[in-house]
Amino acid sequence: MPTRPLSDELAKEAADAFIALGEKTAAALLLGIPRQTFNSRLKVAAERGLLGTKPVLPGFRIAQVSNTPNGDYIKQRREHGVEFEVPAGHTIKGVSALVDEEGREVLKWVKTREEPSAIDIAETLKAAFSNYEPAAIPTPAPEHVQEELVTLIPCNDWHVGMFAWSQETDENWDLKIAERVIGRGIEEAVARSPASGVAIVLGGGDLTHADNNENRTSRSKNVLDVDGRHTKVTETAGRLLVRTIDAALRRNAVVEVRNLKGNHDEETAPAIAWFLHAWYRNEPRVIVDLDKSLFFHRRYDKVMISATHGHEAKLQDMPGIMAHRRAEDWGASKFRYAHGFHVHHKSKLATEGGGVIMESHQAPIPQDAWHFGSGFLSGRSLQTITYHREYGEISRVRVAMLDAANDNAPLRAAA
Repeated sequence: MPTRPLSDELAKEAADAFIALGEKTAAALLLGIPRQTFNSRLKVAAERGLLGTKPVLPGFRIAQVSNTPNGDYIKQRREHGVEFEVPAGHTIKGVSALVDEEGREVLKWVKTREEPSAIDIAETLKAAFSNYEPAAIPTPAPEHVQEELVTLIPCNDWHVGMFAWSQETDENWDLKIAERVIGRGIEEAVARSPASGVAIVLGGGDLTHADNNENRTSRSKNVLDVDGRHTKVTETAGRLLVRTIDAALRRNAVVEVRNLKGNHDEETAPAIAWFLHAWYRNEPRVIVDLDKSLFFHRRYDKVMISATHGHEAKLQDMPGIMAHRRAEDWGASKFRYAHGFHVHHKSKLATEGGGVIMESHQAPIPQDAWHFGSGFLSGRSLQTITYHREYGEISRVRVAMLDAANDNAPLRAAA
């Protein structure tokens, strides 16, 4: 709500106290208000002519008082409005100021813009699929699956919307390249995986490169190289996940979906999850988990699978988190796996001896200008991991991502 103008009664009270005591601190103590509050009220009182000058005209304020041989000269200007507050649903996108020759502020302009909410993003996704053949119509399950198998499909660190220029990073990357290369790679990985009773489409966080049109990380405010408006980026990300889930439906009996939040998509990730929940509402073989936490936990008989993006809790902390928060699953499982993302490179931090195999994953994208210039080195791939409910991991499929410059060549892949 806007701040109301100061009443004449409070302004006069401040003026009378100052005139009587002649000192601002003492007057503020007398009125029982902070010194800063008193100063603000006294300034308004002066503008309204309550400090010994002539009363001002209605709608005006005293801007300057000059003492001349012929008496005091009072310069009046139109009264200021109420204190400015950013409108609901808006953010400040810029501030302009007019300064005098000494660099002091004379006038200031505050520019705002409306930011999309989670509902706006969901509506954007709905519009993006307005002419799309409804994928939510129930589809027949594959005839032959191995019910005892569970296949994990990590969809981590896709950073949809990231822009890279080959003259800075050795590779070109944009929205169109991302949709083509990632979409084709994930479909190949799923097609080469065993037909399982359950497939887990796990968004590992950072599905999008930016979370809004500011194109900055929300916490550190680092500037991001982004291709297109956030609405366009969100549409592309939604299409890619639908493409992934559809591929999993063709190969597996049931598809479980969870989209974890990362540090680049804290607001977009939950909106995408709700969109997928609505999109597949008529498909009984798709189960969309709308949990908003930073953790994923599932147990399939003797196999326990957990995951987190890694920007808050670290991968090496997962065994303790799993044992404490999922004690029943921990006790009933024999093979335990923790998956982390965020770092964009592959590593295994522990073996069976520690109770949990912890693994970080590569991302399918090239480096942006900052990471390339900082000398970061990591491979690029997409993969699926298949577990047997009684024996743990039994196989995995890895699709090596090609450079965008050679995108017309066949995919080189290795299981």
